Amino acid sequence: MNSDQHVTGWRKSSRSGNQTDCVEVGRIGSGAAVRDTKDRAAGYFATTPDQWANFVSAIKSGRFSA
Repeated sequence: MNSDQHVTGWRKSSRSGNQTDCVEVGRIGSGAAVRDTKDRAAGYFATTPDQWANFVSAIKSGRFSA
């Protein structure tokens, strides 16, 4: 991750409701940043656009479903 990049548009899933045990996603450059809502000060991890697209595709295909 480039330290001069700024994360914008932090949001959590609308399916989270009022729960606090969630993750938030923001935009960083052309990729995505992810952080824990319980400990925002701990920072975030960043992904490339391809990594994020592959992750979202895997979720949509049910790859992580129990």
